[in-house]
Amino acid sequence: MNHIILIGFMGAGKTSLGEKVAGALGLRFTDTDRLIEKWQQEKISDIFARRGEAYFRDLETETLRRLKKEKERMVIAVGGGLPVREENRRLMRELGTVIYLKAKTETLLARLAGDTTRPKLAGGDLRKNIERLMAEREDIYREAAQIEFVTDGKSLEVAAKEIENIVL
Repeated sequence: MNHIILIGFMGAGKTSLGEKVAGALGLRFTDTDRLIEKWQQEKISDIFARRGEAYFRDLETETLRRLKKEKERMVIAVGGGLPVREENRRLMRELGTVIYLKAKTETLLARLAGDTTRPKLAGGDLRKNIERLMAEREDIYREAAQIEFVTDGKSLEVAAKEIENIVL
């Protein structure tokens, strides 16, 4: 199945753009974090706190396996850390076209300021946390994706239209 998979750092626009692109293309939209919360009946931050990151990463892998069974083409937004696992990168490529949504630190800071729901950004200086995680993940995102797409300085409508043109 040739799903459209959006990856990237927290705040890069995966969910917002994914919903917009899916609507424009008449496709279903899903978000792996939302699926996990629904199946577990628990917030991601609570899963991290109660069961740990490794358990959560296992849930992400299982979610991709379940999505492989979906026959209807869809747009899928994945959690920012999901591509870290090699198995997940392989599963995403099997699912379809992987697009890395890139954004500068300044853009991410503006979008994530005041957001207390993201366990990997909790505590300490937000800028430093973003820069540290981006340094860890940038090469992984690039390896996982067939397409890199910069979201900085673009309205949601313009970015969505550009992505639609790429995947048509």
